[in-house]
Amino acid sequence: MAKISDSSDLLQTVDHVTEEAINVGYRLEQRFHRFRQRRAESRGDIPVMVAFEGYGSEHHVRVLGRALLKTRGLIESTDESGESIRGWRSFTSVPIAFAHVNVWIDEYEFHLVADRGGVVDVDLQVSLPPGEHTVWMQTEGSDVVEARVFVVADEQRIGVVSDVDDTVMVTALPRPLLAAWNSFVLNEHARTPTPGMAVMMDRLLHRHHEAPFVYLSTGAWNVAPTLRRFLTRNAYPDGALLLTDWGPTTDRWFRAGSAHKVQNLERLARNFPEVRWILIGDDGQHDPEIYSGFVHRYPDHVAAIVIRNLSPAEAVLAGNPLVNEERRVSIPEGTLWIEGNDGASISRQLAEHGLL
Repeated sequence: MAKISDSSDLLQTVDHVTEEAINVGYRLEQRFHRFRQRRAESRGDIPVMVAFEGYGSEHHVRVLGRALLKTRGLIESTDESGESIRGWRSFTSVPIAFAHVNVWIDEYEFHLVADRGGVVDVDLQVSLPPGEHTVWMQTEGSDVVEARVFVVADEQRIGVVSDVDDTVMVTALPRPLLAAWNSFVLNEHARTPTPGMAVMMDRLLHRHHEAPFVYLSTGAWNVAPTLRRFLTRNAYPDGALLLTDWGPTTDRWFRAGSAHKVQNLERLARNFPEVRWILIGDDGQHDPEIYSGFVHRYPDHVAAIVIRNLSPAEAVLAGNPLVNEERRVSIPEGTLWIEGNDGASISRQLAEHGLL
């Protein structure tokens, strides 16, 4: 019994040390962010508000944006007129922690506070008619910027959620070296669209007119402008980007990408209780497990689960050579599960089931 007690004490000690180490890492990161912000302010960097595309129902809208300090020579356009950008430039801006942000939508005005990463992500209770609306955002010292907010009609019953990496673009994630290369070095115009996926998703939009499109990724908010230009240039439907932030939290060394996806799917289920989602992902990471878990919890909120199968070569590059072996993913009986290597094969299956 003494040995068991000793083992328990040792595990508790290890857990305590790990928790303290994570807290120290979190505090160090906070100090580093404050140092970067003070230095950026002292050298005259410019406050910039970046507004991201949002979505909403007739009773609320989700507003997304980020307050940053940018060097004058690196003010980056978020539209197709922007210059060819290498990934590392997206990470040179400094977030304005807890920035005060003004938001205007139609006749509504709100005064919000960003999080420690400068991100504004909030549901605002407003009543707006279905269709496109414009949100204007400004932080202290910045220009007023605008972004599209798509309001979904109450009678809409179908929506689309898509992963990004290895689903709409070939990135060879999660292998660390290639992930870093794609994020920090690769020229954005060299990123490769996944064959046939843009056409398939455009056909979905025409079949389900006015359906909301959401791109859910574990990528950092820093690359949002780059991703937006990529999606536009390759003719993907407009839609909100739901990204995350990197670095330690109060209880983890790194943010959990799977948790980010799970939380946003559950938020969509709450925001749109009558919408059934076509969930699109790939089998290179955890999308099959995440989507199957969601359909178990919210069976009435899923129209289909669509998984793009990586080729053997892509699977090796993604660091998961066993990806094409049979996966033990349980789903409720009657759930539509579709798999294919490209958009064309997926389109045929969606059409067979009346979704395209």
